[in-house]
Amino acid sequence: MSLQEITPEEKARLCDQKTSRELVEQRRIWQGRIIALKEDLVRVSDEGEPVIRQYTQHPGAVGVLAVRGQAGEEEVLLLRQYRHPVSAELWEIPAGLLDIEGEDYQVAAARELAEETDLEAGRWDVLADLFTSPGGSSESLRIFLARDLSGTEQTFTREDEEATMVSAWVSLDEAVSHVLAGRIHNPTALVGILSAAAARARNWQDLRPADAPWMR
Repeated sequence: MSLQEITPEEKARLCDQKTSRELVEQRRIWQGRIIALKEDLVRVSDEGEPVIRQYTQHPGAVGVLAVRGQAGEEEVLLLRQYRHPVSAELWEIPAGLLDIEGEDYQVAAARELAEETDLEAGRWDVLADLFTSPGGSSESLRIFLARDLSGTEQTFTREDEEATMVSAWVSLDEAVSHVLAGRIHNPTALVGILSAAAARARNWQDLRPADAPWMR
């Protein structure tokens, strides 16, 4: 059977959308401090039998691409942090979990920026929203663009992996080159850098406000 193609009218309205399928059964296999492993028996098509899908349940997260510099000379802030699951030190952008119940997303992003970099921003916009691994995790991530930067009055004590972090201000063009050359692997950094480059090419005109709706 050939793959069905959408109509031109549907293509003009192309957009991800929330939906659901019949959930026949659900069980929690394991519960950790932050994430849980769940197993669902779900009917994904009307004609087929229910199938088993296992995935991690995740509270979501925010990331921050901090940008400074004049037009055409923008620099982005990158942090190098050790990540044990992949046994690697990765260049990333400030990011953190949405693990405080009811906390505003932009407030959470500002908190992470301050805690990891001792910076605050006077202007916030949304760069991109993504599901980090929708085939196996419910994690949703919002990446903010932070500009008009200044130092915070408060400094923070960094522990564990954050205690060994180092930072680098890198030109946006150079950061894009690092991505395309395969030198940066963190998905939050990848999406943030490439989204910022695309947004700059549009003169930053298509950015959404910090409180824009988010399909989590």
